[in-house]
Amino acid sequence: MKITVIGGGPGGLYFSILTKKAMPNWEINVYERNKPDDSFGFGVVFSDETLGEFLKRDMESYELIRSKFAYWDDIIVARDGKEVSIAGNGFCGCSRKTLLKLLHQRCEEEGVKLHFEQNVDDLSQFKDSDIIVASDGIGSGIRTQFQNEFGTNIQLKSNRFVWMGSTKPLDAFTYFFKSTPYGMIVAHTYQYEEGMSTWIFECTNETWEKLQFEVENEADTVSKLSEIFKEELDGHPLITNKSHWRQFPHVTNKNWHHNNIVLLGDAKATAHFSIGSGTKLAMDCAIGLFDALMANPDNVQNTFLQYEKTRRNPVEMIQYAALVSLDWFENMNRYKKYPFYQFSFGCMTRSKKVTYENLRLRDQSYTDKVLQEFNQINKNNTYAAAFSTFELRGLELSNRIAMSSMGQYSANHGLVNNWHFQHYTSRAIGGLGLIITEMTAVDANGRITLGCAGIYNEEQVAAWKKTTDFIHEHTATKIGIQLGHSGRKGAVKKPWEGTNKPIDNAWELLSASAIAFNDKMPVPKEMNATDMQNVINQFANAAKNAEKAGFDMIELQAHHGFLLASFLSPLTNNRTDEFGGSVENRLKFPLQVFNAVRENFPTEKPISVRISATDLAANGISQEDVLCIASEFKKVGADIINVSTGNTVENQNPKTGRMWQVPFSDMIRNEAEIATITAGSITDIDQINTIILNGKADLVALGKPLLLDPYFVRKAEAYEQIHVTDIPNPYQKGIENLYSSTVSDRKQTERMKKALKPKSNKK
Repeated sequence: MKITVIGGGPGGLYFSILTKKAMPNWEINVYERNKPDDSFGFGVVFSDETLGEFLKRDMESYELIRSKFAYWDDIIVARDGKEVSIAGNGFCGCSRKTLLKLLHQRCEEEGVKLHFEQNVDDLSQFKDSDIIVASDGIGSGIRTQFQNEFGTNIQLKSNRFVWMGSTKPLDAFTYFFKSTPYGMIVAHTYQYEEGMSTWIFECTNETWEKLQFEVENEADTVSKLSEIFKEELDGHPLITNKSHWRQFPHVTNKNWHHNNIVLLGDAKATAHFSIGSGTKLAMDCAIGLFDALMANPDNVQNTFLQYEKTRRNPVEMIQYAALVSLDWFENMNRYKKYPFYQFSFGCMTRSKKVTYENLRLRDQSYTDKVLQEFNQINKNNTYAAAFSTFELRGLELSNRIAMSSMGQYSANHGLVNNWHFQHYTSRAIGGLGLIITEMTAVDANGRITLGCAGIYNEEQVAAWKKTTDFIHEHTATKIGIQLGHSGRKGAVKKPWEGTNKPIDNAWELLSASAIAFNDKMPVPKEMNATDMQNVINQFANAAKNAEKAGFDMIELQAHHGFLLASFLSPLTNNRTDEFGGSVENRLKFPLQVFNAVRENFPTEKPISVRISATDLAANGISQEDVLCIASEFKKVGADIINVSTGNTVENQNPKTGRMWQVPFSDMIRNEAEIATITAGSITDIDQINTIILNGKADLVALGKPLLLDPYFVRKAEAYEQIHVTDIPNPYQKGIENLYSSTVSDRKQTERMKKALKPKSNKK
């Protein structure tokens, strides 16, 4: 077989070494546009785990690389002169130039032919090659030639960064955050060989512009950064190497191969440097391509298919984590008000791959500092952030775990029954800090289904009071009622009878505009002034009834495209009167409803508003709109925003995953500066503790995890060894067994995690 590799970066070189070593008779040529000694950038970073993979694949490369690496176990987060060191993070660094030289040496030893100063733009000269590996970097000329075939997408991210070096010695991978009058600048730094360290400076575009940096003016950049980071550099110079300010290009390709061409390295996919080295990703994929080729030595297309099948998911997971990490740095000015340890914890857990427990296993002295600071600020004394108390107006919650509003669709004429009684009371006994009921209609025509609960007559009030009385008498849980109106999404069948399918003899639907939710449902009536006043009166009456029924809190339903939400989104509101157009106009009616609820509910009791922070569809609600909406509700007295997403239109395109809605809560909490509730694929106590500690939400609401496990909180209390006093007397005998077995299970799990941690290659 004849293989041509275009681009002499680490990925292409390592693939060539592995392949030539396995198949000595194959002809492999590498064409590189630069000279052998050229190198752009300074150091590259690998984890202990990655270095261990090199050991398994090619001992000779491993020994060469290992002999030249600088090792460290700590990460330091420093902000304006204060710093903390976090142990247990195995990393190693090497000069990029040195790495290339070592890989050149291994290529020559194995018989790979290297061709330098060869700028390839015409592939016809390689028509006799069986495989052409396009490993020619972020700006890949080959990928560009066939961008339609590859389905290439490149998004320039907003932050600016510049890559430099210094002679400043560093004992650990260090993030230096420095405040300027125009925002923060962070330096990602690490030593990669004796006497040399990498310094990548990053800031928002707004900060970059206000500091009047210039893309290619290296002298000006060095002068300004040297002054800003004067203390950190400690007299050492910054060293440039085509150190021009850039914006990170997020590269994806729908297809990784075309005919006999296959993409590798940055040509295929990029991941922001804040989660590690792009070189690591390239070399991991080089191993994946090699494995696929060895499994299919006589079938190039099967090689490519296996390569993509085995590597696409890991690559996309890394890219997703990198985007989440980058999002934190793009918004780091949002967190500069945080106390130091919370700020550092947010930095360490930014990509969601690292959690509180991960860090605790690595360095408990660090997580103890984070928790101690949290307890001091929140005037708590707890071993887990999730079990700290939280106040909303005159309401104190015993912990930060809530039950999200989940429709039961089991009422009759709006009347809740024994099903609802057991549903809510069992979860209250289960120890939740707050329960939010299913959407409860303010009018019969405001129900979503015929099985939806209501609170528009005295019989319904009495039925609800039976539940709230039990909860208040036997538990420490607080219970809030979500008041809502279905709008254009009403009069449909129960979910198990058919999703979003209208019932027979449906009532007239109301909405901001006459736009049907889908082609099966009737077109709603665009509300007029009389309709609006009727709905306001219904919400006001429901607020009074909520107080009679003994609820501790009200949540106003203004999410998921229901009636109030239909006014907020431009996808469902095309009105031309004072209630349409600008976000300020679209807010008018929902604010009128909120005011009516607030006026008819005791002042000392809080009100939450649940909103959709994105429509998950093109041309939907914007980030600026959402911040305006949250701020305006705050101004009129909302105590907390329950942050949801989507379900505004049927053709939405959600990108779900672990804790996927948390970034929206983070944005609202820290920019609109109002307390938030978050939800969305949050499944364990570690995630909850992490979210609370890094300040992305004040309460965490669970939905599906509580459906078949009403005692989630009790198990979490045992896991964290939280000793509580609110377990009802008839259940007290269950405590000792639960706590002892849970402690044993946790210790065993932690021992396994420590045993599975990659062994450090530190010399």
